[in-house]
Amino acid sequence: MVRNILFVVSMLLSTALSAQVVDQWKIIHAGTLLSDAREDVRSEQSIIVRNNEIIEVRDGYVLPSQVSGAANARVIDLRNKFVMSGLIDAHTHILSQQEPNGREIRVTRSSQLSTLMGLEFGMRTLRAGFTTIRNVGGDRNAIFALRDAINQGIVMGPRIRAAGQGITPTGGHGDGGGFRDDIFPHPHSGVCDGVAECRKAVRTQVKYGADHIKYVATGGVLSQTATGTGQQFTDEEQVALVQAAHAMGRKVAAHAHGKIGLEAALRAGVDSIEHGSYLDEETAELFVQTGAYLVPTLIAGYTVERIATERPDFFVPEVRQKALEVGPVMRNALRIAYERGVKIAFGTDAGVNDHGTNAYEMVLMNEAGMAERDILISATVNAADLMDLTDITGTIEAGKNADIIATAGNPLEDISALMRPTFVMARGNDVNLNVPPVDLFPWPEI
Repeated sequence: MVRNILFVVSMLLSTALSAQVVDQWKIIHAGTLLSDAREDVRSEQSIIVRNNEIIEVRDGYVLPSQVSGAANARVIDLRNKFVMSGLIDAHTHILSQQEPNGREIRVTRSSQLSTLMGLEFGMRTLRAGFTTIRNVGGDRNAIFALRDAINQGIVMGPRIRAAGQGITPTGGHGDGGGFRDDIFPHPHSGVCDGVAECRKAVRTQVKYGADHIKYVATGGVLSQTATGTGQQFTDEEQVALVQAAHAMGRKVAAHAHGKIGLEAALRAGVDSIEHGSYLDEETAELFVQTGAYLVPTLIAGYTVERIATERPDFFVPEVRQKALEVGPVMRNALRIAYERGVKIAFGTDAGVNDHGTNAYEMVLMNEAGMAERDILISATVNAADLMDLTDITGTIEAGKNADIIATAGNPLEDISALMRPTFVMARGNDVNLNVPPVDLFPWPEI
């Protein structure tokens, strides 16, 4: 008897809860729609959204009564706007931003605080129109927690694909930079040497939840030692890193500035080169042969060069010298790559530049000679392809997530229009753009 009563109560509760689940319909009236950056724009279009998914794109301005089941749909009027897919930044460090006491912070800031800071920086990025990001190195506990909380709808933010910690050789770009071992122990820092250790480092990141692998093929600008920007991992170590990652179904991003090191990474089979500052025509041909993407990060070079020039005491001397050397050459590298047909995916290195200023990368890409349409392709279709998200985002079409932005101006005519989005929707949820950012780090302004 008791069992029967409990069964009936359970069924009633289940029915009541099911009845409370009501589809949320939205119909966006888009005056100018670029549903796919590779195609022409269309005028007077309606994007029909149910919950987080695009159901249909129709000609004309559709009314709720014209959509089955959507009688109570909310109509979003973007008839005087340029509407396109949400932007994708394939190179971010969402947990942090430039700070003059960064060396101290590296060994004092908790994972929990980093996660909360990442939440704020993520919302700045989302309000800037970037509905998806690829994080390429950071506290793995913090970034995986933030990624998972966003995926589960616990907090709002851009969709995140995360690498966990970057992998580096001892003393290389990404190593602790001279801290005592008891303060910055290698087993938790992604540091490895030799083929066997490199394989294990990759597998360890995968074990804890990495969506992809990031390693440093060469030295870097912001590492606190005068180790230059040349090759650091050996050819054999790079092959081991890439093979181990691919064997476990993970793509590989290689931080690389110097020509020799980045060419070694390409020969090892990486899926993308981050920065590529000193590539030349020969390197560009190797890109084309391997099919790897270049993620240029011009704004990072622009930012560190500005800081080194205008605030000479901000960086330690070793970093300042590298910033002045590398910053100015990055635009020329992109120009060569673009002219030679290298596949380009949009990425900023945000965290070096202020989070939320990501779209200024587009202005710099345009100044380097890249056409507006190709910039938009790099920040939607190409970035989605690099991140294996083509089935989810990158275009506005039925079956994909409702990642949608709008601008007052036409970015095909003036790319800077994307620096001022007027509407952002992420996975079907409107983003409040009228929230002033927490003024943590006001330098540098763009």
